[in-house]
Amino acid sequence: MTATINIMKTFRELLENPQNRLVEQAVQDGRIPIGYSCSFVPEALLMADRLFPVRLHAPDVAGTELADNYMSSLTCSYSRSLLEFALNDRYDWIKGWVFVPSCAHMQRLFDNFEYLKKPGFSHVIDVPRKRNDITLKWQEEEIRMLADKLSSHFHVDMSDTSLLKAIEEWNNFSQVIQAIGELRKNPNPPITGAEFHSMLMACLVSPNDLILPLVKALHEEIKHQEGNRKYRARLMMVGGNLHDPEFIMIIESQGALVVADRFCTGSIPGIQPIPVNDDPIRSLAVHTFAKTLCPRMMEDFDRRLDVILNTIKEYNVDGIVLEIIKFCDLWGVDSMPLVRALRDKGIPVLKLEREYRTGGEGQLRTRVQAFIESMGK
Repeated sequence: MTATINIMKTFRELLENPQNRLVEQAVQDGRIPIGYSCSFVPEALLMADRLFPVRLHAPDVAGTELADNYMSSLTCSYSRSLLEFALNDRYDWIKGWVFVPSCAHMQRLFDNFEYLKKPGFSHVIDVPRKRNDITLKWQEEEIRMLADKLSSHFHVDMSDTSLLKAIEEWNNFSQVIQAIGELRKNPNPPITGAEFHSMLMACLVSPNDLILPLVKALHEEIKHQEGNRKYRARLMMVGGNLHDPEFIMIIESQGALVVADRFCTGSIPGIQPIPVNDDPIRSLAVHTFAKTLCPRMMEDFDRRLDVILNTIKEYNVDGIVLEIIKFCDLWGVDSMPLVRALRDKGIPVLKLEREYRTGGEGQLRTRVQAFIESMGK
């Protein structure tokens, strides 16, 4: 048990600073960090040769006073927080950016990055808004353009052999994450939702190969254990970017246990192995469309709903917490039919609007407590 506590402490420490010690180690070894902010960016592509991906986050951002000079207060606090960190030189060690125009807020963020903190390398993946054979080809071409541009700028190997090796490394990583996630199906899971999210976020902001031994050690430590924590309700969390495990910790402090997650940064279905065919670029395109359940995708609502409903059954979920960053257009619109569809199925739903940085702890505790009691738990 002591080993588990120490491992979880390490995960939390890695989340305290975007330039954590594993990132520093990789940079000192001559590797190249590439920042990204959206799950439509294929992480495995950014693991080829000397590259490694870093999911952009702004831990404990104190405010967005600088960013507010360039971005409207009606843009989400996630995009403003990233710009604030950039203006404070907190991302200067990142050698390149890869963005997706997923919403107007992220487009505005990219514009400001280019104008105020232009890096040596930047690229935008123009992801289509529908899934079909034509748009799959489109996505494949976009990924190929990114690979060619990375190869030319950083002189890294983007051959099929190199990409297949990177995909294999991603698959090894994702299989361990999935194995730990499967333990959350147990009646008494050996890991809480906040602990799982700490581990997952630490992985997304660190080089996979350097953090993987810690993840494997955690799995070995807990795979035959049972949790000893009493809880009143098993919850699933759904929503956009959630980087701070403290938000889940507050929810769980009221007698809940978060056993499943469907975030932009979450494990279901985002962290999963990539089926490989002879063309690694096409494999990445297929995988990206399959695992990224984003509200920006048109005519895809039923698939997003089905994934949630299936997860509820698999993980024996009692209720859903839907969290949305204030002013998020995509999740704000999608949440209305989603809440209605879930409640029509008899599934209790608590919708929470929040800022990027966790705040309003007292109000959050009260609402979660009332939600659990409304379920008769």
